[in-house]
Amino acid sequence: MFSIVRRPRPLPVASRHLFSIANARKIAQNIDRRNPHSSSDACPKVIKDILFRAADKRQVHTLLVANQPVPVPPSRFIAFRQVQKGFDVADNEIVQRAEPGDLVITADIPLAAEVIAKGAFALNPRGEFYSSDNIRQRLNMRDFMETLRSSGIQTSGPPPLTQQDRQQFGNALDRFLQQHHRATSP
Repeated sequence: MFSIVRRPRPLPVASRHLFSIANARKIAQNIDRRNPHSSSDACPKVIKDILFRAADKRQVHTLLVANQPVPVPPSRFIAFRQVQKGFDVADNEIVQRAEPGDLVITADIPLAAEVIAKGAFALNPRGEFYSSDNIRQRLNMRDFMETLRSSGIQTSGPPPLTQQDRQQFGNALDRFLQQHHRATSP
């Protein structure tokens, strides 16, 4: 799941901008073969719903970018842009668009590392911020687990998102938006 929340900047009108990019890649361990529409993207629906509510509540524009169609609610603050299918196409779009001060919502550790290097913030769907202090350790663990999997050792994926995770994510997103709205208010 990948999203960028663009740091609100003063506009000539009364609204602020929230910029969100969600990468809708199929992830093998998350695909439900009975209903490919239910979990065919890497962004959990509950997380997208939280982002959609935040965009409307804060009246900031949200753009989702994915390599397959993603339903978005009707809102003047929420839009969708589809990129071509291909390995890391949506990720590359996210990295290209990320600017210092943006918030990227992702469980993809290499993507988080790239946007942090550009001065953006990174938040995972469980409400934990990645930082320049902890991203190297997370990359090393990810690479170690990938090595184990490629040598034939079975590893488990992350546990399902819990209600507590959703609440932590919503609270972390809200705190981030409150701080940035305060910082950019006239």
